[in-house]
Amino acid sequence: MLRVIALPALDDNYMYLLVDDNKKICAVVDPVEPVKVLEAVSKEDLSLTAVLTTHHHWDHAGGNEELCKKHAGLTVYGGDKRIGALTNMVKHQDKFQVGDIQVECLFTPCHTTGHICYYATDAEGKTPVVFTGDTLFQAGCGRFFEGTPEQMQRALNEVLGKLPEETDVYCGHEYTVSNLKFAEHVEPDNADVQERMTWAQEQRKQGQPTVPSTIGLEKKINPFMRVTSPGVQEFTEKTDSIEVMGGLRKSKDTFKPKK
Repeated sequence: MLRVIALPALDDNYMYLLVDDNKKICAVVDPVEPVKVLEAVSKEDLSLTAVLTTHHHWDHAGGNEELCKKHAGLTVYGGDKRIGALTNMVKHQDKFQVGDIQVECLFTPCHTTGHICYYATDAEGKTPVVFTGDTLFQAGCGRFFEGTPEQMQRALNEVLGKLPEETDVYCGHEYTVSNLKFAEHVEPDNADVQERMTWAQEQRKQGQPTVPSTIGLEKKINPFMRVTSPGVQEFTEKTDSIEVMGGLRKSKDTFKPKK
């Protein structure tokens, strides 16, 4: 059985345990706080075998070396030579297993040039989940630090957007409420955005995470995955998908929501 355990870290990051409950084996995604990871692994009585690193930024990969010192023998996957303690350099559509869990690497450069998302299913190809790091956030996407609108358009709408709609999306940060404020700004009449905002704000009031989303939900609430939507195109005054993507990111970078 595939299970995901979300571990909040730093101010607004998420680390995740990807668990094969049948074999009591797990991998960790972006273990920036190694002690917290090992405490969770011990509490769940699991065997930690691998690290799945989405990208090289310190708040995602910064704990790799310390974790490997504290827990010898880990396989560290990633798509960028700048990742600490890297043992297995991966590329688009590379596959490996965590216990009986099937994992596929999805190359999604833009936020960084070596960004990898990890798509996982159980042994029967069911219970799909994807760890999207700083490429896809709930109702948003990462800044284009090392890439272009064309790359993010491909990453979101041609790679991640082609995953099964029921795929659970586990992103790298708790940015949901602020992202939804921008989504409301772009599409003020989008009822799906309004509904998700009400839910997300209640979750945060109660100290609960807003992850996961799903690919299907993102197509309804995320302006960066709605570049062909008339309302989003009207907002950006563009119709070409890449130009819409660029226009959205430029607007988001300077957006100051009303409190």
